[in-house]
Amino acid sequence: MQFIKKRRLAWLSIILAFGLTAAACGDDDDDAGTDSGSGSDTSSDGGGDASGEVNISGSSTVLPISTAAGEGFQDANSGATVNVDGPGTGDGFVLFCDGETDISDASRQINEEEVAACEGNGIEYIELQIAYDGLTVMTNPNNDAVDCLSFADLYALIGPEAEGFANWSDAQSLATELGSTTQLPDSSLDLTGPGTESGTYDSFIELALADIAEERGQADDATRTDYDASPDDNVIVQNIEASDSSLGWVGFAYAQEAGDQVKELGVSAEPGGDCVEPSAETIADASYPLSRSLYIYVNTAKAEENPAVVPFVDYYLANLTDLVETTGYVPLPDDQVSATTDAWEGR
Repeated sequence: MQFIKKRRLAWLSIILAFGLTAAACGDDDDDAGTDSGSGSDTSSDGGGDASGEVNISGSSTVLPISTAAGEGFQDANSGATVNVDGPGTGDGFVLFCDGETDISDASRQINEEEVAACEGNGIEYIELQIAYDGLTVMTNPNNDAVDCLSFADLYALIGPEAEGFANWSDAQSLATELGSTTQLPDSSLDLTGPGTESGTYDSFIELALADIAEERGQADDATRTDYDASPDDNVIVQNIEASDSSLGWVGFAYAQEAGDQVKELGVSAEPGGDCVEPSAETIADASYPLSRSLYIYVNTAKAEENPAVVPFVDYYLANLTDLVETTGYVPLPDDQVSATTDAWEGR
């Protein structure tokens, strides 16, 4: 299957106990979307004699999965250190294509500009699909006026033509022009979401906004700029919790971890279309319109040079389903796990 593209303190204590560095450009992003003890539950192909240091950077969405993999790998290999950072997919690829990291976490596929940067620096890599995710559109549970938004609504609220809209109702005329029948409330629009460094930002534009923007002659690679942007998914969730009329989006695991502190909205691709809420099932079968794939990229030269990289990736893939499920994302079906493993083994 192809797609187009708190337990926070508890998880932090586990990371510290195992000595894993996992900074995510925010106080809490290291540890969201995970469940304590995940590394100790996955021990397949753990090795025991691997040594060296693995450096990973990139997507804050993928960070919890790689953090859990690093914790488990360190638990099984006392001579290994795994450093995980989550500044965003775009920033991660900058480091990766400069040869500064071994592995890049990505919530979207590498783009043409990043491919060119890697090629220019002689960086060769392998792309490994690891999980499915659904971009989850959220509001505050006290917002009873909104339960479902179409792509037209999302464009009217978040797209480049929404610049300056202070209330939900400010977007009504544009949404109606685009064919929406949604009645937007007359309340303040407290908008929050990822910034431009994030693959979640890029994926949201690609899936929800770009087609409409292109049809209307607008920039098809941008949102409005006047919103509260953060590279830390936990900050976005906190912003949703803080306002009764908030709107924002994060990866599925972060919304699930927030529980009843946020209200997950259904999404329809077309105005008046089927409204689908994000779930493991709707993300896995792609019926949720904002479904996407998650990846890791491995520098093949560093895999040859660094004795810790190959055993770490072997561990990661051998435990992939458990790691993905434990951190709240949607696992690949068995045939896709096999395809990912075959791609790694055939590098």
